[in-house]
Amino acid sequence: MPTEPTRFSLPAPRALHLCAAMGTALTLAACSTTGPQGQQYGQTPGDPFESFNRSMYSLNEGLDRAILRPVATGYQTVVPELARKGVGNFFGNLGDVWSFANNVAQLKGEAAMSSFFRVAVNTTFGLGGLLDVASEMRLQRYKSDFGLTLAHWGVPSGPYLVLPLLGPSTVRDTAALPADIYGNPLSHLNPSEHRYGLRALNIVDTRARYLRASDLLDQAAFDPYVMVRDLYLQQRTGSTTGDGAVDEDGYIPDYDEEMGSGYVPEVDEAPLQ
Repeated sequence: MPTEPTRFSLPAPRALHLCAAMGTALTLAACSTTGPQGQQYGQTPGDPFESFNRSMYSLNEGLDRAILRPVATGYQTVVPELARKGVGNFFGNLGDVWSFANNVAQLKGEAAMSSFFRVAVNTTFGLGGLLDVASEMRLQRYKSDFGLTLAHWGVPSGPYLVLPLLGPSTVRDTAALPADIYGNPLSHLNPSEHRYGLRALNIVDTRARYLRASDLLDQAAFDPYVMVRDLYLQQRTGSTTGDGAVDEDGYIPDYDEEMGSGYVPEVDEAPLQ
């Protein structure tokens, strides 16, 4: 998911931006005619599938609590931070390959060139992407995917949609999933055991980054479903209206000393496309 990072702990404009967005989401949750007490859903603008979405959200949350979160917690506890950073860099470098293709498709010359040189530098001098040499050289990451390419060429997002196992999406982003899966270099890795193993590692590593953020979400939100939905939609809208530049791997830096590991998408206060 392309944004600028936001941090919780120190007083900075980015922190205020996220706090404002979280406040907006909490206000929407408090003022909504829907809620967690069994009311009828489906009246929220932009979310006509709310009843289905909430069912999928509950399913995903149950699976996360039972399986993924414990595994990610153990991974974060056992694997040293330096190794986790290398894993994140490796998958970020693979993501830059598909970002390059989409930035070309969106006719974004600067973003495409930056993505190309990031892959070339990190693959060549960064031990296959384990080290993020490109960021040290101040080569900006412009993260993109086929959903954003469709948005660039005028395809509307459509309603919000929560996918089983995959989580928040929209109709447009769901339609773009086959292309995104095919465009991921891991999809072409053989034998299949290696492909599935690396995909599983990517999922666990990504979930470990969000452990602290999900804890804060559980503590802060009256209705976590509403908050996740609004943050996702605003983040995707910001990705289509901005230049797509992000720091590091698209999330906030890992402030383990201040707040523990965790990454939170930044949001842009812009109307849904």
